[in-house]
Amino acid sequence: MTATPAPQWFKSSYSGGSGTECVECAHVANGIAIRDSKTAGGPTLTVASGAWQVWLQHLRSESR
Repeated sequence: MTATPAPQWFKSSYSGGSGTECVECAHVANGIAIRDSKTAGGPTLTVASGAWQVWLQHLRSESR
């Protein structure tokens, strides 16, 4: 049986610069995982790839 590789976490480009409100994301087999970087061992939220794309499109349209 092949082990599932550990997620490669990266900080969101929308996270604040003060280090107090950082969000990290990782690409996983069934979508995108999201966590609070201050609680790396804490809970994560996984969003399906299609839903993630729709959400990103919405954010981009709102920022114009």
